[in-house]
Amino acid sequence: MNTNYDIIIIGAGPAGLTAAIYACRARLNTLLIEKASVGGQVIITEKIENYPGFPEGINGFELIENMRKQAESFGMVTVADEISAITVNGSTKTITASSGNTYNTKAIVITTGANFRKLNIPGEIELTGKGVSYCATCDGPFFRNKDVVVIGGGDSAIEEAIFLTRFAKKVTVIHRRAELRAAKILQERMFSNPKIVFIGDTVPLSITGTQKVESIKVKNVKTNTEQTLETSGVFIFVGTDPNTAFLKNTLTLDEQGYIITDENLQTSAEGIFAAGDCRKKPFRQVITACGEGATAVFSAEKYVENHSA
Repeated sequence: MNTNYDIIIIGAGPAGLTAAIYACRARLNTLLIEKASVGGQVIITEKIENYPGFPEGINGFELIENMRKQAESFGMVTVADEISAITVNGSTKTITASSGNTYNTKAIVITTGANFRKLNIPGEIELTGKGVSYCATCDGPFFRNKDVVVIGGGDSAIEEAIFLTRFAKKVTVIHRRAELRAAKILQERMFSNPKIVFIGDTVPLSITGTQKVESIKVKNVKTNTEQTLETSGVFIFVGTDPNTAFLKNTLTLDEQGYIITDENLQTSAEGIFAAGDCRKKPFRQVITACGEGATAVFSAEKYVENHSA
């Protein structure tokens, strides 16, 4: 197998697949490395309504399959491997995998994404995409005139709770403490919204439902009182963790582990670029990941051209 490439893309979510399409169309010697299945978290999304070109919406798995087939039509080569380290030696980068394989390349595009933090309670995984969601922007419109629950107390949770009031009849915010962590202005907006009910000092115990979410069981941490709330949706916002642990000695990351880039998606290491949810940014959507994948490859292509013998 060839181990010398112009560009290596690490991660096969929407950003990585878009990067592969652009790199292969540019006739660059390209390799895509993915440790698990192609697609990332979007494949569990039941329906994506806000991706342009699909007025009726599209299933997340189907969208990724279309991207994969398109990339393969341009010659995308994929290997299954987990990256453990990246070594930079001038214009040459060496990628070491946990399998012992090594790959050499002129440029790297990192698109490893991030994982939503889970509650790890019964029913959460089973009902993900069936009422359990980690993205109000993606799934809020499915809950018009319905009761939903939001778990979390930070800025993201409260922002999303407020956003959900555009669609839901009632939004119940559940937080493990009596006080929220969100910015005061967000708290003011939340408490002044008649559609939002706040339940503090409370943690979720389980989510129930057969084909879709029907209820959530919660417990007050001070009184140990349990109650079951009927709901059509549970939106979980307790943070995300970027898949960047293998980069901590190679690139500059923020305090949460997200990759810091410039406007051209260049990281702190020359010839290494980042795109998608692993990158420090305020907005994480499939469409933004795709756009960044294209931009990162454009920048990587210019880098390769300037460092070719």
